[in-house]
Formats: sequence, C-alpha cells, structure tokens
Amino acid sequence: MGSIKTVLRKKPNSDGHYPIAIRITQNRKSSYLQIGQYIDLKYWDNANHQVKKSHPNSKQLNNLILKKRVEANDKLLELQSSEKRVSSQAVKQHIRKEYKSTSFFKLAATYIENLEQAGKYNRTSAEKPRIKHFREFLKGQDIDFRDISEMTLRRFQAWLKEHRKVSDRTIVNHLIVIRTIYNLAIRENLVEQKHYPFGKGKIVIKFPESVKIGLDMEEIKTLETLELESQPQRYALNVWLLTFYFAGMRVSDALRLKWADFQNGRLFYQMGKNNKAGSLKVPEKALRILDQYKADKFEDEPIFPELRGIDFDDKKRVQRVINNAVKKFNKHLKKVAEIAEIDKPLTMHISRHTFGNISGESISLQMLQKLYRHSSITTTINYQANFMHKDVDDALESVIS
Repeated sequence: MGSIKTVLRKKPNSDGHYPIAIRITQNRKSSYLQIGQYIDLKYWDNANHQVKKSHPNSKQLNNLILKKRVEANDKLLELQSSEKRVSSQAVKQHIRKEYKSTSFFKLAATYIENLEQAGKYNRTSAEKPRIKHFREFLKGQDIDFRDISEMTLRRFQAWLKEHRKVSDRTIVNHLIVIRTIYNLAIRENLVEQKHYPFGKGKIVIKFPESVKIGLDMEEIKTLETLELESQPQRYALNVWLLTFYFAGMRVSDALRLKWADFQNGRLFYQMGKNNKAGSLKVPEKALRILDQYKADKFEDEPIFPELRGIDFDDKKRVQRVINNAVKKFNKHLKKVAEIAEIDKPLTMHISRHTFGNISGESISLQMLQKLYRHSSITTTINYQANFMHKDVDDALESVIS
C-alpha cells in the first residue's frame, strides 16, 4: 500500500524558509514533490501536516496543499490499478510527466495560481500583465522553455522599449518574472540547466539606480497649513500626512488601522508587507487628524471608510479596494501639489521617501531600521543612502571653496 503525506523539507532556501512537499511512499520507499511554496519553520504544524493558522496566508496555503495531495493520491490510485508494481518514484515521474509537455505559459498559469492560493494578490496583479506582454511580443504564440534564448529575451527588451514605451526598471521587472518561472521549470525537471538564458555571459538582470526624492520640512509645513475647498483633496492629504507622521507608514497599513489599535497614546500594528509588529507613540499632529474621524469611531472597524464592512480574510478583495483607493488618493494629491506650488511628485509612497529625506543623518540607522521595520540593517543602509548627502556635499564644497 502507498501513502501520501504533506511534509516540510529540512533544506531552507536563501531566505531561511523551508519548502512544503508532498511525500509519496510506496513499498517503504519515499519520493518528494515540492509544491513551490516556502514558509518559516515556526508556521508548520507537524502533527497535522499543514500550515498553522497563525500564518497570514494559512487558509490559501492549506487549500493548495490539499489540492496537490489529492492530485498525487489520484495518480497513485490510477497507477496501482493499472500496474502490478509501482514505485514512489514512478508516481512522482508520472505527475511531472503531465507537466513535461507544458509550455512556458502553462507553467506561468500554474505560477500565478500558486501566488493567488498563497494570498499574494499584489504580486499577482503586477505579474499577470508582464506575462501577458511576453505573449503579445510572441504574437500570441506558445513557446517552449528551450526556445527562450538570450536572443529572444534581448528582442523582448527592445520590443518593450519601442512598443510599450516603458522604463528600464519596468523592463527588468518583466525579465524577473520570466526568470522566476524558468527557475521553477528547472526545479520541476521540465528543462535542463544548460538551456538557462540568464547569468554571466547571458542575460544579466541588474536593477537600474533610481532617484528617491522626498519633500523637505518647508514643503511639509506648507501642506500642513494648506487651505483646501475640495473634501476629497483634504481627505487624501490627511491620509498622506498621517502616514508621514507614522514614519512613512505604507498606505495599505494606514487603511487597515482600527481605533482598537490605539492604546494609551500609542499605535500598535503589524506591518502587512513583512508581518513585523511594533508600536509607535502617537504624535500630537497625528491626533489632530484622527480627531476629525471620531464621529465614525467603532473599535472593531477601520478608521477610514474604504475597508469598512469588508472581510479582511478576503485578501484579494482587500487588495483590490486598497489599489483603487491609492489611485484615487494620488489623483487628488497631484491637484494638492499644484495648489501648494510643490513641483515634486506628490504620491502616497512619497511620504516614506519624505520621512527618509527629513530624517537624513539626524537619526541612527539602527533606530531608522526599527521605525521602517526593515528585517535587515542592510536594507535600511541602502534605502537611507538616497537621503544622506552631507559627506558628499562637504567634500564637494571643500574642493570648490
């Protein structure tokens, strides 16, 4: 008799996360089939062979695990009924064989499905169009992994530049998606490593340097005292200022804030991007903005109206509402910048750059890491380098003077 179980393999990836796999056991010999998802060891329920409920995407991941386990069990039963002897390796190979004939776009569809199952809707909405653009470049035709050559990708880069009129950073993002799916194909033995079109001497993916520009203190003061007749513009500016006052909080976190998150003059919240929890003192300026919404005060509801009445477990809908809200805010903030005579771009994300710009070199990197909730001090150093200019300015001035 054979058995199918879900396990966590003990070989972590570069992020320290462990792969979830289906263990196929037949005649006391086991083979493993990874499902393409990795988690922290603390989130694995070894007794029940599933992801713990404490994981933010436990429901989606456990649904994916169940689906993959059922597929493996169906294949095992099919082979057992048709063959006298069947090994665990044979079951594994038969499951993979069903993918052997798949094209890049078929595996890409599976990749997108896995992202959705894991609740990564931001990445899903960003990467779906990039895959679509690759298909457009190929004039709707399918392509085998072995045919995705260095020349094909260079032509794709040129096509994006000429026909899509996109930036170098956007082109890099398109290549990263293709590379990710290609790596998945190699892990699943769909294509040999020798055909890999990325790496030294081939397609090297390098992020172009970007300039991060934040507002200065005078511009902040202008916004704080700005008279606005338009309520939508005032509302968008209030949300923007609040995110700035909380160390450049991401707008997705701001829209999730509830009155219950504020206790004893402090804000307690978990960052959505990396699930890091912490608390911040509520500045007096932030309180003045929050006071404007006290009429709608319900402890278990969001402070701002966008996500009220929406089940936070429905992550796909939550992300869609947030994305629409950001587009609306940015449209109004563009008008606010014109009224304030600020010639820098004013968007929700700029509040984070603004905090970095004003903090400059006056706050230690260790403290900024806590405020930004970066997992690594290296991330903080690289981010803050965009706003630390004193040494360079002094060096230049010493020569010019």
